[in-house]
Amino acid sequence: MKKTKTENTRSSGIIMHISSLPDNYGIGRMGKSAYNFVDWLSLAGQKIWQILPLSPTSFGDSPYQSFSVNAGNPYFIDLELLTEEKLLKKSDYSGLDWGESETEVDYEKIFNNTFGVLKTAYRNFIGKGRGIDGFEAFKEKNPWVKSYGLFMALKTEHNGASWDLWEKDLVFRKESALKEAEKRLSEEIDFYAFLQYKFYEQWGNLKAYANEKGIKIIGDIPIYVAYDSVEVWEQPELFYLDEDKKPVEVAGCPPDCFSPTGQLWGNPLYNWDYHKQTGYKFWIDRISAASKLYDTIRIDHFRGFDSYYSIPYGNKDAVVGKWNKGVGIELFKVVNAELGNIDIIAEDLGFITKSVERLLKKSGYPGMKVLEFGFEPDGKSVYIPHNFKSSNCVCYTGTHDNDTAYGWAMSLKGDELKYAKEYLGVKSKKAIPDGLIRLAWSSIADRAIAQMQDILGLGSEARMNVPSTLGTNWKFRATKEMFTEELAVKLKTLTEIYNRI
Repeated sequence: MKKTKTENTRSSGIIMHISSLPDNYGIGRMGKSAYNFVDWLSLAGQKIWQILPLSPTSFGDSPYQSFSVNAGNPYFIDLELLTEEKLLKKSDYSGLDWGESETEVDYEKIFNNTFGVLKTAYRNFIGKGRGIDGFEAFKEKNPWVKSYGLFMALKTEHNGASWDLWEKDLVFRKESALKEAEKRLSEEIDFYAFLQYKFYEQWGNLKAYANEKGIKIIGDIPIYVAYDSVEVWEQPELFYLDEDKKPVEVAGCPPDCFSPTGQLWGNPLYNWDYHKQTGYKFWIDRISAASKLYDTIRIDHFRGFDSYYSIPYGNKDAVVGKWNKGVGIELFKVVNAELGNIDIIAEDLGFITKSVERLLKKSGYPGMKVLEFGFEPDGKSVYIPHNFKSSNCVCYTGTHDNDTAYGWAMSLKGDELKYAKEYLGVKSKKAIPDGLIRLAWSSIADRAIAQMQDILGLGSEARMNVPSTLGTNWKFRATKEMFTEELAVKLKTLTEIYNRI
């Protein structure tokens, strides 16, 4: 449907993952603090809440490496909501050590505590017998839950080992071995299904509340799937694997000025010929499911559909690799034909060629403009607002992969610093972050988005992710005291000035 001339298409919002919300038990969850954040966004005049993938995290705690493309992260299930349902007592979790810091997630402690507490909730749920009909209906409506439950039950039995290290009959999914495992692990399979039932219930209620407040959720789907996932184990034909179910080549990015050895992601690459034979069913199902979880889908690493970088399996870095032709516009034509006009944002960052630009234009999807990339002193960057060619884009101060606006500003020097201060009309480094937010909001982009850390004026200690590093990422948490009425009013005023209300 075409927009009328009188319709205001301008909006703005915040990136903050569920894990970063305030909570009394170590990590952000989908309970009271999440609803309070929605209220704060509404008070601040924002229409968008952007989050990272909701999937369960695996190695490195990254939401971009998950055991399943469909499952939700059990860490986000709110324990107090389960207590209201009388599935838990507060004493089941209030005395546990969830971590010492209010501003960082301690993933080891979250892992060690969460599943034991949720197992108590599951046993109480089964014992009470209330809601069983809804649970059974959920499993029937979502057949992936059974496969995911079996996969996770087997991982638990194997002390978390990757599926390729299990017994050979399980690795190659011998029917008799699977049936025996389903029988042996029936209760554990049901437990993992219960976690998804409660996750989807809580997320559905939270999203509905946000939508009622006029706030849309932008959710993120990674282009690739983790090797240690139910999808690769169950459907190896979708991926470029050898006869032993090992990757032949894996995904990543070549070396650049930010990463001299490139980025080795390690995900198996797609067998696009097979996807084409199936009518791209995997992608249609995946985008269809995401469109029910979110109002808008951001597809990560969109340029990989045009051409993708492949690295021989076993390499220690991404220095040696090659570019391969991707699936192109054909996939999105099929998706549009099957699913209709879904609101999609293309993450078109990285090494962008004319071919990638053509794919983005053909798709009609808005791309991303990240201001932190824009301050090249020659003024020719595509990420600086005076070079935006269309309002059909999303302007970000920075994303979860960038430093915070304050941290970035403090790192500027030389000609780049001089240009930034002149462009933003400020006299000091400390004034740059607010200038960056104002610049995003004033741009012609239909949507302007900032990290919550940028709105709060936090430094590099609050950075969410440093690509190609392990051990310090995905930990940032906000505290309740940060979400003041004064800050909301300040943001709303800016949003009104630039007609994004």
